[in-house]
Parts: sequence; structure tokens; C-alpha cells
Amino acid sequence: MTSLQRDPSSRPSNPPAVASPSASILLISPSNEILLLRRVKKSSSFALAHVFPGGHIDAEDGPLPPQRDVRLHEDSPSYRMGAVRECFEESGILLARSHETPSTLLQLSEEERDAGRQAIHGKKIAFQDWVRSQGGIPDVDSLYPFTRWLTPANIPKRYSTQMYLYFLPLAQKDVPQTLHIPTSDGGIEHTEAEFLPAEEWLSRAQVDSIILFPPQFFLLSLVADFLKSPVDKGDSTTNTLQSQRDALLEFVATGNPPWGEKCISPWPLKKEGKRLVMGLDDPGPELEGTNRKGDSERVIWAQFKGNEGSSGLQVGWRREVTPEGLNEEESQEYIEARKKEREKDDQDRGVERALRGGKENL
Repeated sequence: MTSLQRDPSSRPSNPPAVASPSASILLISPSNEILLLRRVKKSSSFALAHVFPGGHIDAEDGPLPPQRDVRLHEDSPSYRMGAVRECFEESGILLARSHETPSTLLQLSEEERDAGRQAIHGKKIAFQDWVRSQGGIPDVDSLYPFTRWLTPANIPKRYSTQMYLYFLPLAQKDVPQTLHIPTSDGGIEHTEAEFLPAEEWLSRAQVDSIILFPPQFFLLSLVADFLKSPVDKGDSTTNTLQSQRDALLEFVATGNPPWGEKCISPWPLKKEGKRLVMGLDDPGPELEGTNRKGDSERVIWAQFKGNEGSSGLQVGWRREVTPEGLNEEESQEYIEARKKEREKDDQDRGVERALRGGKENL
């Protein structure tokens, strides 16, 4: 049987750049929509792309293992604190529990939150100190790990990003809705902040009206299977929204390994036209030789455009593009079918070249 698992010898020969520890949150609104932020044009990474709130882990977030320690690429309190801090700095949404009533989120006025963001951005006060001064506790315990991503080894600027899910409370009569309205950080890192259904974000990316990178597109694709806008109103709406959340969390707990433990470093499995088919099973060079692994069942198609991001994004089943998992007869049929497809593509390109040549000679 043909196996297309990544051969370690296929990795770049030069040592990869150090992967900077970072964290991001798929922040889910009271109506089960997802928050995305639009990066500024001058950003050194993901310029103009829509991303989840998140960023680098700072020293104030807590200690991390040394660079060569594989535990650096595991969920930890420092990653969680960094994710909550970055979410507040970038969107103005504070994920903190009230010290007096830990069952509820800390409620602050817009003016108080804006003043806190400015003070934290300006390094006048540490995030945790500010939260404590407001009578709150960062809500790191309500984060659900949802994959880690290691930038491919051939990319000069690399990250080891822990992704999380966080569910904002379903709508309650005694909680002001302004608590959950995201705002731009004033153009420091982002120009827009908006909650939309996962399906809507995906649709916009597929017609190139927004830029998404493969990790964001992939995770939105997974979430979109569960979080959908309910049609009903009233109590049934709340029940539907909670059922969707429960189903998503059940899914996150499945898999080998579970989605909370998967580590994904996309690699070029094959090329189809202008698009690459990216394998998602490899955990990255830092975790080679460990038992960590990614998703062996799915792939993602992408056409990369340098600084302009990627387009043509699509998530599909790996079995549909590779002969893995097929018996000998099915595998041979697959290989023959792919051969015919390549021959047809070659013929089409030959005809296209001939037509272009004919026009040039006119």
C-alpha cells in the first residue's frame, strides 16, 4: 500500500527559524458567532488578513520551558494568560471573572476598559495587576485547547501557536450586551473587529473579499459544522445555541489524538494546478521523534500569493487525494485515475500554449 506520510528527509536542510510562542482564541459570541480582527497594512505578519485575537507570549504572562524543550509546545498557564491578555488588548473584550461573584464575568464600563487597554499597551501597568485592581481574575480556566500550529520550517518568521476556544455566556437579561462588543485597538495592530457566523467568514474568504490563512480557514471550517445561526426565537434559541456548543466540545474531545492535543505543521503533500494540497499530520521539526501528531484525515488546498496571503482555500478528506487507506485494487485504480488526470492536464496546457503561440504569430 502506498504511504504518503512525511519523510523526515524531505524537510529543509537548513535549521528552521525559532518558533516564537504565541496564543490565539476562537472567541464565540452569545449568538455563537466568531470574532475576527483585520490586521493593519503595516503589520510585519499577516498584513490585512483577518485573524483570531492573539499574539506573542510575554514574560509577564508567566514562565515557559527553554526553546529546545518539547514542553514549550504544550498548553500551559502562561499560554492561557497570554491569550486572555492579547484578546483584551486587541478587541477590548475582557475575559475575567468577578472576584466577588466568580460565576459571572467582570463588568466594567467602556471608559474603564478603554483606559485599561491604553495603560497596558503603554506598559504603564501589567495586565494581571490591572485586572486585580478592577476586582477581577483572568478567566484562564474557561479556555479549551483546540490544536497547536507550528509554522512550516521553510518560513523565515515562525510561530508555535496554541489555539483555544472560549464561549462568552449566552445572552442574559441582567448582563449588558455592550460587554461583548469588540472594538479596534485604534489601528495599533488592527483596523476592524467583528463577530460573524463561521460560515459567513468562510464564504467571504472563498470569494476573496477577505484574506484568511490556512490555520484560520481550517479551524473555522471545523467550527462551522456545529455553530450555526438558530432560526427559532426565545427559549428554544438558547437551548439550540447551548446544544451547538455541547456538540462542538464533544467533537473537540474526539480523535487520535484529541483536537486539544493535535499539533499541526502544514507541509506540501502535492500540487494541483496553482494550488498546493497541504498535509496536516506532521507536528513540525521541533516535535520530530515525539508522539505528537496532527490531523491525518484532512488536507487543505491553498494558493499562496506571497505578501498578499492565500486564496483558493478548501478543506477536504485526505483519502480523496491520496491512495492511503485503499486496498490494493482500489489503490491501483486511484493511481491510474490520477495518471489520466495528469495526462489530460498536460494536453490542456499544450493546447493553451499552442493557441497562445498562434495568436502571437497573427
